[in-house]
Amino acid sequence: MGYRVAVVGATGSVGREMMNILHERQFPVTEVIALASKRSVGREVSFGDKNLKVQALDGFNFTGMDFALFSAGGSVSAKYGPIAAAQGCIVIDNSSHFRMDPDVPLIVPEVNPQDAAGYVKKNIIANPNCSTAQLVVTLKPLHDIAKIKRVVVSTYQSTSGAGNAAMDELFSQTKGIFVNDEPTPSKFPKQIAFNVIPHIDDFMDDRYTKEEWKMVVETKKIVDPAIKLTATCVRVPTFVGHAESVNIEFENELSADDVRRILREAPGILVVDNPEENGYVTPVECVGDYATFVSRIRDDPTIENGINLWCVSDNLRKGAALNTVQIAELVGREYLKKAA
Repeated sequence: MGYRVAVVGATGSVGREMMNILHERQFPVTEVIALASKRSVGREVSFGDKNLKVQALDGFNFTGMDFALFSAGGSVSAKYGPIAAAQGCIVIDNSSHFRMDPDVPLIVPEVNPQDAAGYVKKNIIANPNCSTAQLVVTLKPLHDIAKIKRVVVSTYQSTSGAGNAAMDELFSQTKGIFVNDEPTPSKFPKQIAFNVIPHIDDFMDDRYTKEEWKMVVETKKIVDPAIKLTATCVRVPTFVGHAESVNIEFENELSADDVRRILREAPGILVVDNPEENGYVTPVECVGDYATFVSRIRDDPTIENGINLWCVSDNLRKGAALNTVQIAELVGREYLKKAA
């Protein structure tokens, strides 16, 4: 059985990655339609060895489409997601707009695939924040064994998490500094080249940023509402690949060796942890890969049942495009099949 799939935001970095992954994973399609704003109409995007002409999202009829993969921002999802869903298309949305809607499942297939059945309430499934996705893939198998009490996470997030213009700004500032051009921030609040910025998304009343809030509430919704989590989210001058330093406190005893063993057997994770031979993964090394890499696993001697670890993932792939396609695979396999 093949599906008709619309990719909304097909000219963006995540949209293009969705097209690549649909092809790479041989997702069963009879038709793929690339959608974007009117200003992108007529541009071409690649799907395997084909070039697809971009069509206008505004006015597009989703009737007869099986899936609409949205990655065009929250305002676009808010306006067009319910339209596509009402026309019978299953919407898988990469923005934050639907994530905390109680009638919309928030899914990471390796973590909570059983919750995907809830899509029938609104015909919409939400994809979590890219930094949340790699975190919960790491946390869930450990939580199942020893029950997590508290998590402290600091992120090192690449510029691609803020879109193409953000990557362009890093490139232009880096190049400009070498010829004594004054860096002019535009996409970011401060200079990003040769700098780190502890500010992603808007600040909230409690002085945390919205990005940090997302990690807290999304982890609770996906894994367990009882988990206490605090986050500091930082933008760093890399193009692709998010990294996270994670401190975990468990209710039950779990050693670093236990963590290595559990994560080596967990879906979606590759453990690379041999510090004597520089056996740890950096953002540059994860680019283009599907896995979440975990390194630097060690006991935290300052608390009872504490573990520190480092996890890295390609945010355009696992954090966004891959997870979206995996959700479509899950729904297509488990739920469309039952409805046929």
